[in-house]
Amino acid sequence: MAEITAALVKDLRERSGVGMMDCKKALQETNGDIEAAIDWLRAKGLSKAAKKADRVAAEGLVAVASKEVGAGEIGAAIEFNAETDFVARNELFQNAAKRFAELGLEHATVEGLHGAELETGKTVQDEVTNLIATVGENMQLRRAARLSVDEGVVASYVHNAVSPGLGRIGVLVALHGAGDKAKLRELGRKIAMHVAATAPLSLNTDDLDPAAVEKERAVLTEKAREEGRPENMIEKIVSGQIAKFQKEVVLTKQNFVMDPDRTIEQLVAEEGKAMGNPNLHIGGFVRLALGEGVEKVEGPDFASEVASMTGG
Repeated sequence: MAEITAALVKDLRERSGVGMMDCKKALQETNGDIEAAIDWLRAKGLSKAAKKADRVAAEGLVAVASKEVGAGEIGAAIEFNAETDFVARNELFQNAAKRFAELGLEHATVEGLHGAELETGKTVQDEVTNLIATVGENMQLRRAARLSVDEGVVASYVHNAVSPGLGRIGVLVALHGAGDKAKLRELGRKIAMHVAATAPLSLNTDDLDPAAVEKERAVLTEKAREEGRPENMIEKIVSGQIAKFQKEVVLTKQNFVMDPDRTIEQLVAEEGKAMGNPNLHIGGFVRLALGEGVEKVEGPDFASEVASMTGG
């Protein structure tokens, strides 16, 4: 048998768009003949995946997972996209999203997840490619995030859940500190629900992206001029509006949606004190909303496309 080199496998992968494991198998089955390997992949229906890779995948699911590690916890969230909501209701797709989230507990980035090995011996990227070929839609493991605490909880919340841990918005909240785990988790879940509703831009004022602040400042300055405000007063007016803007988009400064008389910062301080832990604090949060930032292309819907392919 001809030697199946890494370069040969890479070449076939680039030409076919199929996962590395399947490319290697195809070359082994065809004694290293790359053209025959392409035909082998086509016969197996795998190379169809490459033809679908340029389709916009903005539907799908967000999945979350967590596990206890000593006195602390790890939580992970992933966004797994498909072209239609119909596929997101497919059991194969949902099971894959759950497995990817569980693997996310060990792999903090999308790149790391793509190369992570499943129980079948295939990588996540290979599994995605196989699903594309099986289901007939483009799919993409688009985002992944992970939070951990040495002591405390990583609470989660899924909005519009289709099953436990799967939905259209997934949130993780890391609460650092000692305390009753059940009470900490309940507090964390409430804050996660708040995050799902308000979509804060940062945890603290110091963490807020300076570019976001400057963009808001430019908009407010132009608005003040349009309103005819005196030029020598604009800076003072805008500074006040920026302070208000920060309170609206910074998690710890936001009014808690379930009790608007308290900010999130006050909520955590008061609940921590009640639990005997005045040092309880939020270490971070993650909010993944399905399709966020994906530019959707308007065109025929999936049903119309199927009808056109079948002459309907």
